[in-house]
Amino acid sequence: MIIIFRNVVFGCLMFFLCVHLSVAQQKNIELNGLIVDESNYPVPYAAIGIPSKYIGTASTDEGSFYLLLSKENLSDSLEVSSIGYKSFKVKVEDFINKKEHTIVLIEEIVSLDEVQILKPAGYLKNAIKNLKNNTVSAKHELNMLYRRFSVEHGKARFFTEHYLNILDRGPNAMELDRIEVVEGRKSADYRFVKTKQNVHAVSIMAKQNPIRRGVPIKNYKWSKIGDTSYDGEDVVIIEGRKGKNQYLRLYIGIDTYSVFKIETSALNAVYIYKKDKNGKLYLSYHNREWISKKPINDLQRRLLEVDSKAIKVSYRHEMFVLGLQTDKRKIKVKDFGGYGNDMGDVEVRYNPDFWNSFSLPPETAFYKKSVKELESIYGIPLETQFKLVNK
Repeated sequence: MIIIFRNVVFGCLMFFLCVHLSVAQQKNIELNGLIVDESNYPVPYAAIGIPSKYIGTASTDEGSFYLLLSKENLSDSLEVSSIGYKSFKVKVEDFINKKEHTIVLIEEIVSLDEVQILKPAGYLKNAIKNLKNNTVSAKHELNMLYRRFSVEHGKARFFTEHYLNILDRGPNAMELDRIEVVEGRKSADYRFVKTKQNVHAVSIMAKQNPIRRGVPIKNYKWSKIGDTSYDGEDVVIIEGRKGKNQYLRLYIGIDTYSVFKIETSALNAVYIYKKDKNGKLYLSYHNREWISKKPINDLQRRLLEVDSKAIKVSYRHEMFVLGLQTDKRKIKVKDFGGYGNDMGDVEVRYNPDFWNSFSLPPETAFYKKSVKELESIYGIPLETQFKLVNK
C-alpha cells in the first residue's frame, strides 16, 4: 500500500492515531483514526489497510480514516505506509489493545548519486514501458465511492454521490471497461446554469489520467525536482513543464519504474496508487476541479446579485477506492448503460438503509466545505435534502 503526501521533511515523522473501536452485531469492527505528524499536522492521503485481504482506504486531507473490519480480521496485519518512510505493520488485535495508539515511522533518507540515475525523461519512458508489469492490469473490479459538487459563483449548489462497481484493466488501458452504479443519492438542485457532462464523471477521471491517455514526452521540458523512497525502493520525483503554468509531476521508483503518484496542472488533479498483496499498483484516491465561465441572463444576475454577464462554474470531484477484487470468478459488474448521461441525471433508486450502514470514509475538508455551502442556501440539512429529493 502506498501513501503519498506533501514533500518529505527532515527528521522522524510521528503518526498519532486516535482509534475508536466498536463492535456491531458481534461481527463488524469499526476502526476510526486520525493520522498526524509530530508537529500535530494531519497527514493526508495515507494508505491504511490489510493488503492480504484487499481491504484499505486513504486518510482524508485532514488525516482521518475509517475502516470497517470483521472479527476474522483481528489476526491480520494492519499496514501503514508512506513515501519517504519505512512501512509499519502491526497485528490488528494488538493495535486495538494498545493503550497508546501511536505509530512512529522511521524516515529513509535518500540522496541519489546523479551519476547513477537516468535522465528525467528516461524514467518516464521506462515507467510507461513497465505499466503492465507494475500495475493490476488483468481485468479486476474496483468498488468506488464517487462524489461531485456542482459549483456556481463560488458556492456549491448541487451534489451527487454514487457507489460504483468498476470493471477495469488498470492504467495500461485508455478507458474503463464497464461502470455499474450500485447506489446513488443527490441533493436538491439549486443551480442556475446547470452545466452538464455527456458522460459519467468517472469515465472522465480515467481518460484524463496522464499515464492512461499517453504522455507526449517531447512536449515537456523534464527535470528532477526531488528524491525520496517507498517501501525500501528509492523514488525520483520528475516534473515536466510546458509554458508558464502547465506541469506534470510523477513519483517513479528507481528500481521498478512504478508510478506511485501523479500531480498535474490539468484540472489541478491528483492520482494516488497503492499496492495490492502481490505488490501490484492500483488507483486508491483521486480529486480534481474543472473550472469554466458561463453566461447568465438578466434574471439570473438579479437573483445572484452580480453585475457581470458571466459567472464562474466548476465541478469539484473526489473519489475513494474502497475495495479490489481480482478473482475472475467473483467479479460481477453490471453495465448500467449510463455512459452518455451526466451523473446527476442517472436515475438510481435511493436506499437509505444502504447509506446508513455503508462504510463511508471520513468527511474531507473539501466535502465539509461544499456541504456547508450547499446547506447555507436555504438552511436545509443535506440529509433532509436526500430524503425529500431521492425516490
